[in-house]
Amino acid sequence: MYAIIETGGKQYKVQEGDTLFVELLRQEPGETVEINRVLAVEKDGRLEVGTPTVEGARVVLKVVRHGRGRKIIVFKYKAKKNYRRKTGHRQPFSQVTVEKIEA
Repeated sequence: MYAIIETGGKQYKVQEGDTLFVELLRQEPGETVEINRVLAVEKDGRLEVGTPTVEGARVVLKVVRHGRGRKIIVFKYKAKKNYRRKTGHRQPFSQVTVEKIEA
């Protein structure tokens, strides 16, 4: 059994017991999050696709930890104009595990 969910503007294919990194969630580590934006559910070999979401389906996630990703260097440059800008960015994330898929 698997489901396709949407959180943080991105879509993820999840199964029970999976660990994944999603955009930062407001919950504290140890708390659970209920995702109602379930786009598709596969159960017993039958795929149910929502329009746009599957009615009554939900996925329960448990927040393991929060963190920040690797540093990304953003370098802007214009030739022959003495224009150079160097900045860095670290995207925050939440590590979650899938506890339950209900459909």
